[in-house]
Amino acid sequence: MSEDPTSAEAATARPVGAPPESAHVGGSGARSGSGNSERDTRARVARLILEHGPITASALGERVGLTPAAIRRHLDALLADDMIEVRRARPQTRRGRGRPAKWFAITDAGRSAFVHAYDDLATSALRFLAETAGERAVAEFARRQIADLERRYHPVVQAAPPHQRVRELAEALSGDGYAAAAAKAPQPGGGEQLCQHHCPVAHVAAEFPQLCEAETEAFSRLLGTPVQRLATIAHGDGICTTHVSPRSLCGGDGAGGGHEPAEPPAGAGGPPPAPTLAHDEESGRTSL
Repeated sequence: MSEDPTSAEAATARPVGAPPESAHVGGSGARSGSGNSERDTRARVARLILEHGPITASALGERVGLTPAAIRRHLDALLADDMIEVRRARPQTRRGRGRPAKWFAITDAGRSAFVHAYDDLATSALRFLAETAGERAVAEFARRQIADLERRYHPVVQAAPPHQRVRELAEALSGDGYAAAAAKAPQPGGGEQLCQHHCPVAHVAAEFPQLCEAETEAFSRLLGTPVQRLATIAHGDGICTTHVSPRSLCGGDGAGGGHEPAEPPAGAGGPPPAPTLAHDEESGRTSL
């Protein structure tokens, strides 16, 4: 199998906002004459680790179409550039008596190679707003920022059957660069989980959590059911994980069609009791 993708495939695989010749993703080990294809392939590997990590070398090789030797070369280069890190498999996932499997995860440096445009300017602007108008002004700004996203997603999510709305929301978020996915919650009858493997404003949200709070509120209105943020990239977790409560707890089908976008959800009953959380430090994943 060839280890060099076509130029069209490489273009779609390159991280959003990363220059074609980006040293962050390309690494210093690209050979003369094949530097572009090496960098493009390495960018694709880094992107897959960002979206699907932690992930094994064999799984990466299957997704990219590379030989074991080729995928190891790219992984070694990304490790040398501090773009990714190695994590050992949890004891319960080991099989046989061999060495524990290696899982590769994105690092903070690797995440920074993707889109974090104008972080410093945005942070400075929000600091100024907080100093001059107060924290409530920052929260209102965050709600207004998320309102456009909510308006765009609303018709798409509402057009889907209730049981498919989390998946539709994940696809809409992925279209905006959040690398999102939907899955059933680990416990039976425990609802669903919405996972975002990338956050374009993670560095800003680390100082201003109002951005995450406004996004969570919007998810609840879009899905018509209570949601709870379990983990965020801004707080150092591997992914942003949102638990979506079962619609049966809402006393209806969770259509949410009666709520206008960017308006607080009706009722003051509050969400159901928070589920018990378990956070795996090695994988960065949080689950029920």
